[in-house]
Order: sequence, then structure tokens, then C-alpha cells
Amino acid sequence: MYNILICDDDKDILRALGIYLTGEGYGVVQAKNGQEALEILEKEEIHLALMDIMMPVMDGMSAMTAMRQRSNIPVILLTAKGEDMDKVAGLTLGADDYITKPFNPIEVIARVKAQLRRYAYLGGMNRQPKAIQVGDIELDDEGKRVTLCGEEVSLTPTEYDILKLLMENPGKVYSSKEIYRKIWKDIPIGAEGTIAVHIRHIREKLEIDPGNPRYLKVVWGKGYKLEGKQYEGK
Repeated sequence: MYNILICDDDKDILRALGIYLTGEGYGVVQAKNGQEALEILEKEEIHLALMDIMMPVMDGMSAMTAMRQRSNIPVILLTAKGEDMDKVAGLTLGADDYITKPFNPIEVIARVKAQLRRYAYLGGMNRQPKAIQVGDIELDDEGKRVTLCGEEVSLTPTEYDILKLLMENPGKVYSSKEIYRKIWKDIPIGAEGTIAVHIRHIREKLEIDPGNPRYLKVVWGKGYKLEGKQYEGK
């Protein structure tokens, strides 16, 4: 059973999300602020976090920044309408997705399931041993590791999936909508901004000069591609 951490200072939201998720068979752990969420992560086995942004004691952004230093579990932000800058900032700091309040229970469950499927796969289920190298970047899909010049790079599950897609098809241009459909398995609403943030984050981790990337290129008006010759290992 997967355990979901719900972090929100609104009791009604905690109760509603708890009902939706337990109804789907998930274990639910609740926190009222970011500090409580971090304390729970130290004690409990958590597989995904639903994190509100605006909270007392410690806000969601600060909590997620601290969380990313110790865990790569999927994080879905809970945001209010009009908080577009917060959404972008959250994705930049390592969030995998976001849900806008007021939310539809069906959407919440669908997004949770999509993130858990990727997390389970990255954790070792249904592995297909494969190593791919493009330039100095190597992706070991058996060990779920990415290295740059031999040094391991820490990526979130979503960043890993996007990089893997591009590394498996070097030179192929993917539009933001195509990437969103393949990674999120969902209708690409707001795909351009979401993918742009993730691409920028990947560049910051893999490119010596993110502003003048060697590998991860923008094809203006069309999308993104990874440049370089691919080598496959066992």
C-alpha cells in the first residue's frame, strides 16, 4: 500500500483529500504545516506528498526545498487560482505537478496515480536493464542513475523521465505538448510553462553553462531536443 502525505492548514481540505485517497486504498498521513511534514518524513515511509504552498510555521516551498535534500518522492503542489508564479517557482524547486484549488476529486486521484506509477517504476518495478550515453551524460535505467562525467546527478522522477525520453531519441524534436502527454499521460493543459520549467531545471543540473546549453536545445517554435551521439550499454 502506498502512503500519501497531505500537508495543508485547511482542515476541510485535509478531510476531503483523506476521504478521496483512503477510498482508493491509499494510506494517508496528514500535516498542518511544512515543519510537521518534514518530521513525518523522518518517521514514516511516504511515497507521495500533496503540499499546499501557503501555510503557517513553514510554507510549502520551504518544506519542499528541505524535502528535496533527503527525498525524491513525487510532490504535487496544491495551489490557488491565480498563483501562476508560485506554480512556476514550485516546479523550479522540484515539484512534479500541481493541482489548482478548488479541485476535482477525479483529477486528484488521476494525478496521484500517474505520479505513483512513475515512482514505482523508478523504484525498481518492471525494470528493463539499459544504459544510454549521450556525450558525457549517462543514464543507467537499471540502477535509475544519471551521471555527468562520471559524477552522479540527482534528478526528481519527472526530470528523470523527461531526460530519458530525450536521450532515447537524440536529435528528435518534441513539442511541450508531446512531452507532457508522454510523461504525464494527461491532456497537455498549461504544458508550455510546465515543461519549460522542468527543462530549465535539468539544464541547471547537467549543463556547464545553462544559458548556452551543449546538450538540451530549444528549437524555437517547435520544442526541445537532446543533441549528441547515443551509445547504448548493457
